[in-house]
Amino acid sequence: MCGIVGYVGKRPCRDLLIAGLEKLEYRGYDSAGISLLEDGRIDSVRAVGNLANLRAAVGLDGTGSNGDRVAVAAPPATIGLAHTRWATHGRVTEENAHPHGDCDDQIQIVANGIVENHAELRRELEAEGHRFSSETDAEIVAHLIERRYAGDLTEAVRLAFAELRGHYAFAAMHRDQPDTLVAARQECPLVVGLGDGEAFLASAIPAFLAETRRVLQIENGEIVTVRGDGATLIDAAGNRMAREVEEVTWDQDAAEKGGYETFMLKEIHEQPDAVAETIADRLPSTDRVDLSEVDLPDAFVAGMRRIVIVACGTSYHAGLVGRYAIEQWARVPVEMDIASEYRYRDPVVGPDDLVIGITQSGETADTLAAMRLARERGARVMGLTNIMGSQATRDADTILFTRAGLEIGVAATKTFTAQVAAMYLLGLWLAQARGTLPGERLATLIAELKGIPSKIDQALESIEEEVQEIAAAEYRGRFFLYLGRNIGLPVCLEGALKMKEISYIPSDAYAAGEMKHGPIALLDESTPVVCVATDSPVLDKVLSNVAEVRARGADVIAIATEGNERVAEVTDQVVYVPVTDWVLQPILAILPLQLLAYHVARLRGLNVDQPRNLAKTVTVE
Repeated sequence: MCGIVGYVGKRPCRDLLIAGLEKLEYRGYDSAGISLLEDGRIDSVRAVGNLANLRAAVGLDGTGSNGDRVAVAAPPATIGLAHTRWATHGRVTEENAHPHGDCDDQIQIVANGIVENHAELRRELEAEGHRFSSETDAEIVAHLIERRYAGDLTEAVRLAFAELRGHYAFAAMHRDQPDTLVAARQECPLVVGLGDGEAFLASAIPAFLAETRRVLQIENGEIVTVRGDGATLIDAAGNRMAREVEEVTWDQDAAEKGGYETFMLKEIHEQPDAVAETIADRLPSTDRVDLSEVDLPDAFVAGMRRIVIVACGTSYHAGLVGRYAIEQWARVPVEMDIASEYRYRDPVVGPDDLVIGITQSGETADTLAAMRLARERGARVMGLTNIMGSQATRDADTILFTRAGLEIGVAATKTFTAQVAAMYLLGLWLAQARGTLPGERLATLIAELKGIPSKIDQALESIEEEVQEIAAAEYRGRFFLYLGRNIGLPVCLEGALKMKEISYIPSDAYAAGEMKHGPIALLDESTPVVCVATDSPVLDKVLSNVAEVRARGADVIAIATEGNERVAEVTDQVVYVPVTDWVLQPILAILPLQLLAYHVARLRGLNVDQPRNLAKTVTVE
């Protein structure tokens, strides 16, 4: 999830590009860079770290003799590209920062997303004599355009685009075409802003909203050529396309939220991208998981005694989903521990154990303390985090990163689904290494997991109106009970947590089979009961428990798998999510529960982005 910005027009563009990056820094802040084209020469500056480092590198943060900040005069270049990076392929280094060039620095590109077939393309290009200067998959794009360039940048981009697999957006410029930028989109966002004799390219509208409100939306499979006097669109086959220019009426605050009313809603709708970024390059083929970044010796994986997962809050629930998946697929015993309790029970742990600490920020104090204790006692420790360079990356033996991008809303949404996706990857990788899944079953699961981002997108589009109606009927409720079994139980725990966090309504989640051991006493006609009843080996048991709930007069809201009409027969309201393998179902089943909590809270007039008493990162015990 990187941010790209481009400009072509009449004005010196260095400061415009960096101002655009500042509006996109939520998309990545590991490193940043800028390339400007002037008088047939391309000048590039890159810096590791956040945008302050790039500003300093180009002279925007100099200090005068009187202590005041002074900016070095901007170069007169009127065309350029800039980028802020969320590292995927390649370490966080200046060499891996964008923009990237071709062999002779005639071409510069910036990219967002993943090129899935980068390894085979790189081997092919190196065999032809191309020289690479970074570890990134993105640099491939510059060399493919170089190979295809014959005086027409648009055609070279179109031909290069046809060779790429994955989800990505990129923009390119060539020193021999100083009035032209060309960009292409496949699954990752890309928009054009049209001004008076100038135009912008960006990953999101806020990058140029201060300069123009005239916007051209780029769709999947399209290539756009941008000049100061306008933009032209073609499809992947080279056919010209027409598109209406839209007038954006958002204010700056709304623009930063992507037009959504809150950051939380925006982040709920960013989940397809967050999951796609997390899994894409790690599933390079239909029958193999590639977690080469995970440093666990083969002998250790083969002889592993058990896995212990330590985490807090939402991360704990993601770990619970992972426990079911790992035990199902890799046949390794998995224990879950609340991180804040782990070190106080004098845990028994040793060199045959893998301890996984899950922490979105990489700074959660209790999780870090649990990881350190496990490491001191000889266990191998893995950190699963969203933030490169965080403390977790220093306290662990090995790291598995999610790639959800920055999450502004305090209540975790896209970071939860990205963590669950990462746990699925780990479960499949362990099964592959240990030989515990037949090849056909492994291939089926890989195919299903690769399809999850599009199913998240499909679900979000289809369920929102229905969930809003349910929220309108239930938002005055004084208590919500969530029921599920097996892998549905962690979904209930997370759904109940979201309801508590942002609506302030007391809620509880229980294993459905435990309901009659106490919680059933809470039920009456005023109690909404949310039941996760997606297809699974225990669905019949779940429906039996639901019948007991309805007999007490409670209003039952079920989350079910598309096509299962049995659930509707024994519940009051059903929200359907797309069909997938039952072990993968939680990543879809959580979506209506996130939206239910969201709309209940909004109807109660609450600030969902900043719920009371909560902080995004808990750095104290």
